[in-house]
Amino acid sequence: MPLDDHGWSGGRRGVSKNVLGGKLEDCSLDPMTGFFRNGCCDTAPEDVGSHTVCCVVTAEFLMYSKKAGNDLSTPMPEYGFPGLKAGDRWCLCAPRWQQAFEAGHAPRIVLRATHEGALEFCSLDDLKNYAIDLS
Repeated sequence: MPLDDHGWSGGRRGVSKNVLGGKLEDCSLDPMTGFFRNGCCDTAPEDVGSHTVCCVVTAEFLMYSKKAGNDLSTPMPEYGFPGLKAGDRWCLCAPRWQQAFEAGHAPRIVLRATHEGALEFCSLDDLKNYAIDLS
């Protein structure tokens, strides 16, 4: 069976790729991140937010995100969410990263842990300009 745009084949998961075309690496296990809360910025058709960009959050970004209506710094224990602090890695929704980029507040990212699905919302050149893992 052929794979769809998200690497799914007849309900079974294929190997996920990052924006560089390699195997998708883990983003963070502490705090546990990802749409599936498995540490990886993997995605699936039900991930309507496209939690695909592995970012390294900053205090500036957290403040911007909170003002934009997405409070990522306040703990929500009822949902198992510890709240983020500067330096944490997190699978951010690609449209939210793009919004922050356009507003001049985008956090740095880890390309090898950013799912290729992010390219539906963000350009590879922009992502590369914010990468911490290019040599």
